[in-house]
Amino acid sequence: MSDSEDLMSTATQDGRMPRQIPYIIANEACERFSFYGMRNILTNFLISSMILAYLPESERAAMSKEVFHTFVIGVYFFPLLGGWLADRVFGKYRTIFWFSILYCVGQFSLAFFVDNRIGFYSGLLLIALGSGGIKPLVASFMGDQFDQSNKHKAKLVFDAFYWIINFGSFFASLFMPIFLREYGPRVAFGIPGLLMVIATVLFWMGRKKYVHVAPAPRDPDGFLKVSLTALNGKRAGESNPGLILGWIGVALAIASFFFIGQIGLVSAFCLAIVFVIALGGVGTSMQLERARGRHPDDAVDGVRAVLRILIVFALTTPFWSLFDQKASTWVLQGNSMAMPQDLWWWPSMLVKDAAQMQALNPILVMLLIPFNNVVLYPLLNRIGLQVTALRRMGFGIAFSGIAWIFAGVLQLWLDGGQSVSLAWQIAPYALLTFGEVLVSATGLEFAYSQAPARMKGVIMAFWYLAVTIGNLWVLLANSSIKHPAVLAKVAETGLSANAFLMFFFAGFALICAAMFAWYARAYPMQDNYRSA
Repeated sequence: MSDSEDLMSTATQDGRMPRQIPYIIANEACERFSFYGMRNILTNFLISSMILAYLPESERAAMSKEVFHTFVIGVYFFPLLGGWLADRVFGKYRTIFWFSILYCVGQFSLAFFVDNRIGFYSGLLLIALGSGGIKPLVASFMGDQFDQSNKHKAKLVFDAFYWIINFGSFFASLFMPIFLREYGPRVAFGIPGLLMVIATVLFWMGRKKYVHVAPAPRDPDGFLKVSLTALNGKRAGESNPGLILGWIGVALAIASFFFIGQIGLVSAFCLAIVFVIALGGVGTSMQLERARGRHPDDAVDGVRAVLRILIVFALTTPFWSLFDQKASTWVLQGNSMAMPQDLWWWPSMLVKDAAQMQALNPILVMLLIPFNNVVLYPLLNRIGLQVTALRRMGFGIAFSGIAWIFAGVLQLWLDGGQSVSLAWQIAPYALLTFGEVLVSATGLEFAYSQAPARMKGVIMAFWYLAVTIGNLWVLLANSSIKHPAVLAKVAETGLSANAFLMFFFAGFALICAAMFAWYARAYPMQDNYRSA
């Protein structure tokens, strides 16, 4: 038995909660404060900063949204790199630690270069690299601390993990706009940098207590090897439709770069990835049985399991399109609404900025997670409605669509010249947050439990890649709406561009929620926690 295997067997063999979990949870709380502290003030800062001073004032809001969603795309793209390095080279602990160092440098770069476009954007790149690099690993590293003897406690910890994320997000969302307004961007971006340093130190302090799962050796029967064998496999008298479909994906990926001028480099690159993964995945699925015999049956079955998981992830992308716009589109909408100072219950001494409405999201998450676990789910189970992970995720996508219908109605009121109270945004925030709890909190545990052992880091990375694709849909929609022909068609509906996009995204989510429900009915659930 190896040292790591011995540690795994002794750390959790009695079924108790692993002692090392508090270090991971505390690290996550500080890191999430750091991330959301800078993220939730980014749009408002950019609109009035020297960074976008070269643009006419009328164009700064749209550009700030583009910068924001480009940054988010980077944050959720780099998990692919972090997942691969952890699974194949450094292991999860070392990958998390060194990416955290880059993360710290990026945060302090924002504070230092508030008037320098190149320096500021370089800081955003380092944060995207650092935050994205560790993003798929912290949750899976926490999952590594459990085994079959105490896996029943894992759901509670994953929920606590998500709760603490929102604990940090709440205070960041509530107070960082105040620091930005009262003390300026250097202080407002410097505080998240300090919190990231604390997060890194806390994680380092638990280094001798963690269960360390060694990186997997190069696998001749890994996902990519099996997929290529399937695509290139030949059978007498049969054509290779899967291979043809894969090459079509490559051709469309290359074609994506011819549209850089219209959609930008980041969007073109992400769109290319979508074509390769989508059509390559479908092509592999069509011919997967051709790999059987050249690879072990469990490897072939593992690839099929991964492909099924990726379909689930793909159907969640509209949710992320809607969710991440609360920090851009909803903030800009809120800036056009009236502060409800006349309402007796409104915390006017504290909430003076539309960006602070984002604090509703984490506080509602902290309330909803225990409510769902203690009250709602047991009640539904008692009346015969089994609350499976996939059912929760499907309903969550639907609730996000309903939230955006409500936001669209508010936009119609604003477009009609009405004075709309900012308090009305509470309703869409509540609906979206309920959807988030059902999708995101559930998805973390779902992604870990369904992933084959040799691909846990990468599968978690694909879970976060779904967020990248969701933000890609936002950039593509925003680019399309600027085209004169599209604007003319939108005008014919009688809606403003903003209202049209809100209802468009709502419909997109509701259609995918229906597709998710149909697919979930036949999905075969797996149990891929490691043995005790």
